[in-house]
Amino acid sequence: MKISVIIPAFNERGTIEEVLRRVRAVPIEKEILVVDDASRDGTRELLEGMRAPDLRLFLHDRNRGKGAAIRTALPHTTGEVVLIQDADLEYDPSEYPRLLEPIARGEADVVYGSRFLGRGRRASTPGHYAVNRFLTALSNLFTGLRLTDMETCYKAFRGDLVRRLSLASEGFEIEPELTFCAARSGARFREVAISYAGRGYREGKKIQWRDGVRALATILRFGLLRRGPREKACR
Repeated sequence: MKISVIIPAFNERGTIEEVLRRVRAVPIEKEILVVDDASRDGTRELLEGMRAPDLRLFLHDRNRGKGAAIRTALPHTTGEVVLIQDADLEYDPSEYPRLLEPIARGEADVVYGSRFLGRGRRASTPGHYAVNRFLTALSNLFTGLRLTDMETCYKAFRGDLVRRLSLASEGFEIEPELTFCAARSGARFREVAISYAGRGYREGKKIQWRDGVRALATILRFGLLRRGPREKACR
């Protein structure tokens, strides 16, 4: 099974080399697609010096957000499974086999790595934990899913499924959009426990309270206007 690993990167000079090392160390056939989202700390220059046959680099001319980075890379993926990896060290690539197993067995089309089923740190702060659980519960209410961690970075999709989705989100609201669109396609979801080493803002964490508001607005648009124009973004 070949996988496509999408890595959105913005100002991650201190971690991107180690993340790539860990991704490459996973003994699975893979292609790596990194999208530099107009970094200003030298990440872009570092990546340009790391070009290799297994790494495809895409460059944004302005900072657009995680959703835009995923949408830039997605049409270029060729793997049977597409997996999203953040460019920091909060998530451990050695857990890829756990994420891929339900898809390989034909039991799932989408697998989320849940931070709340495992024993690692649940979130960077109690506030993040509370917001994540609230957004997940609200998303479940509208999708009918029973997820514990909708906001997780670790999302693995059957490639043919996720490449059919027409996504619109620019920022972190891509998380609920991916969830709603995949759910409405009839995809079978599974969750597996993962470890998590959350970092704080001093360590470079990017997500802000505004991102929570945008995620909430996205959930409400998809959930309450399910017959409206916004639904077209899923197809």
